[in-house]
Amino acid sequence: MAAMAWQTTGDVTEFLAAAGPWLGRERVRNTVILSVTETMRVHAAAAGESSRAAAGQPQAPAAGQATGQTAGQASRPLFGWWSDPAGAVAGAFMHTPPFPVVLTAVPLEAAAELSAVTMAGRPLGGVNAYPEVAAAFADGWRHGNQAGRVDVYRRQRLYRLAELVWPDPAPGGTARIARAADAPLTAGWFAAFADEVDDMGKGEDQSAAAREKISHGGVMVWEDGGRPVCIACNTVQVGGMVRIGPVYTPPHARGGYASAAATAALSRRLLEAGAEEVVLFTDLANPVSNSIYQRIGYRPVDDRVVLAFSAD
Repeated sequence: MAAMAWQTTGDVTEFLAAAGPWLGRERVRNTVILSVTETMRVHAAAAGESSRAAAGQPQAPAAGQATGQTAGQASRPLFGWWSDPAGAVAGAFMHTPPFPVVLTAVPLEAAAELSAVTMAGRPLGGVNAYPEVAAAFADGWRHGNQAGRVDVYRRQRLYRLAELVWPDPAPGGTARIARAADAPLTAGWFAAFADEVDDMGKGEDQSAAAREKISHGGVMVWEDGGRPVCIACNTVQVGGMVRIGPVYTPPHARGGYASAAATAALSRRLLEAGAEEVVLFTDLANPVSNSIYQRIGYRPVDDRVVLAFSAD
């Protein structure tokens, strides 16, 4: 019988080979890890590099060992999976600094061990997990950061599309897929969205993110009178699952159900393209978005919390 332990790697292909099948069993709940790692794997393959070389990540140490990493190495992507007493994968995480660790459901002691031992020496800015798992991870982090502070950064709800319902009343306008010429508009609205929701990527140049989304047809523009009034974006499809986000309507165009229409139009397009599961996240502090998505057929799956760590 194998010991319970975390195994880590900087190689996204190795990670998906080990943890991918387990993650795929709960593809809706594991949407973030699956979509981000699949994008990284595809980019590495397209560049003709090993996924570790593409990420610039050396072989990670085994759980419990001293990291011996330089500051640069510690800031590179890291992935890992947790094995149960029988040696079967039963949990996973993804850390792409400066973003929080994304952690699946795991036993609370495993979450605490991950932050206190396995990831010692890495710049942990926070964690995105189920509330009780996030709290255990934060407790482990506090062991090495007694003066550290943990704050609730955001509470999120995951929704899954059940049966699509077109907005009523239907807003004016039509949907189209964004083209390369829409990259400046998309980048500007990405930046505005990040600033408005206090995203951890706020203040950064969003040009590359906009071009990447547009390159795989992942941005839908809702136009009214020939003028863009909303965008709804999606991840690449992974194992029949795709996630919508972000959805952004500039302040001057709000109040006309543009976000509902754009999201509904994008949802329909994704279903027609073969998606079996369409999901999205909302901020629980925003009752408007939670109401809009439920009206067009999205149903709650479960809640997560993002905790922010600071040295203060």
